[in-house]
Amino acid sequence: MTIEENVAKWHQYLRGEFPGGLDELLADDVQFLSPIVFTPQKGKDLTKLYLSAAGNTFSDGNKDSAQKPSRSKFKYIKEVVSGNHAVLEFESELDGKYLNGVDIITWNDEGYIVEFKVMIRPLQAINLMHEKMKKMLETMSS
Repeated sequence: MTIEENVAKWHQYLRGEFPGGLDELLADDVQFLSPIVFTPQKGKDLTKLYLSAAGNTFSDGNKDSAQKPSRSKFKYIKEVVSGNHAVLEFESELDGKYLNGVDIITWNDEGYIVEFKVMIRPLQAINLMHEKMKKMLETMSS
């Protein structure tokens, strides 16, 4: 599977058009690295939790947003792909504050995501994202 096909599957997932969802995209031993959490999160279940919480956060609390973020201002604006890696630059807005960042995604040869790294700027956006993610994770865990 080519990197372009893998990136296309990721975009399908974000549009709610990928039938297997994250279960079909993530390797069992995937590692998620976030600007919000100090240590890497390891495994499919934790990665699914964080990616779903981020999707819900970007879509103003729409619980179905992990499948179809209809109210989200989140959008990818640039893609750089090479080998098994993709750097997807995004923009969004949270509470009227501009947010810019990148998703750095690595796939294995079988087409599963083995590493998902998120970097965000500016500092105000990181702080706001941290606050919102914490609330969203608490909501999703209860």
